[in-house]
Amino acid sequence: MGEAKADIRIGTSGYSFDDWKGRFYPDKVAKGKMLDYYVRFFPTVEINSTYYRIPHPAVMANIVKKAPDKFDFMVKVPQTFTHRRSDLKKDVDNFRMALQPVEDSGKLSGLLAQFPYSFKFSNDNLDYLAICRDAVSPNPLFVEFRHNGWVNREMYDRLKAERIGYVCVDEPDLPGLLQPDMFATTETAYLRLHGRNKEKWWDGGALRYDYSYSDQELQEWKEKLLKIRGKVKRIYIYFNNCHLGQAAGDARQFMGMLGL
Repeated sequence: MGEAKADIRIGTSGYSFDDWKGRFYPDKVAKGKMLDYYVRFFPTVEINSTYYRIPHPAVMANIVKKAPDKFDFMVKVPQTFTHRRSDLKKDVDNFRMALQPVEDSGKLSGLLAQFPYSFKFSNDNLDYLAICRDAVSPNPLFVEFRHNGWVNREMYDRLKAERIGYVCVDEPDLPGLLQPDMFATTETAYLRLHGRNKEKWWDGGALRYDYSYSDQELQEWKEKLLKIRGKVKRIYIYFNNCHLGQAAGDARQFMGMLGL
């Protein structure tokens, strides 16, 4: 028998963007109908709005209702977890309540913790990752780092032992940022593609994500994914180059390249 190949699921980092109208969405689509349209093209999405504000559970229940049975959600943890890193208790309780409808539906694939560049590798910060994992258990936690000091054997071994997922990234080739490597610390691999806009990365705000991937750049990722596909059970890929709907276009193109 041949080696089992991981299920590859591709989507975008968020879906509710006005500047996607006329590019991915129809011109006149209402905000409340965007997810209804999105789910026709993709099997998964990252919910990023939870980073800024924890929604009422009814909001999450309404989102879940729009998704077909095999669709799933990756939800970003609040900024209290990753940027303020203090007084977690209140936000943990509210966040878990907000997640309940997604959990109950069976459509919650995991939780994303995106740490800032200032969150650098140390033993204390390694310990903190376990605190975050316990706060959202038993849901899987995936962590994204922005500083390349994290890419070392100690991090890899610790995340593997703690069953915390590592998020691979594609971002500009700038000093201190991570290289475009593909590996996993759990049975689920995770890749986020942020674009390679060097000029706007540090001070461009939303324009940081103004980038469209070339065929060659996507082909390079295709080769890396095919190498890891026999080593994990599932691969999540989210395009975060969301400016002007480029994420949706690149995600659909990449699905085509992979025969999905």
